[in-house]
Amino acid sequence: MQYEAYTPAEYMDALAPDWRRKTVAGLRSLIKANGPDLVEDIHYKMLGYADAAGYVFHLNAQKSYVSLYVGDTGRIDPDGDLLAGINCGKGCIRFKKSNEIDQTRIDEFITRALALRASGETFEC
Repeated sequence: MQYEAYTPAEYMDALAPDWRRKTVAGLRSLIKANGPDLVEDIHYKMLGYADAAGYVFHLNAQKSYVSLYVGDTGRIDPDGDLLAGINCGKGCIRFKKSNEIDQTRIDEFITRALALRASGETFEC
């Protein structure tokens, strides 16, 4: 889904007060906590998180899931251990209503992605 928002606050206000807002808020908090130097803004009508080299993450609420766009998840988590139990596409991680963020290892995944980025590794699709 696309939201007519020009700031992260407007984006969050546009979300229905349901599990998707809670999931976006939780992922947003993890990204901010692990990447305090990332700048949060609206990019491609979704939340974007960038550093001096460009965008690292995008976050968007869809009808049936919340997507965390990260690029090639296999480069970040080659064994798939950190994303076990979460639906993944080629460049995104899909959180459905049944996924509780605190019962996943997504915080470790985000930390690993940022460490790879800091070391100069890329994980774009």
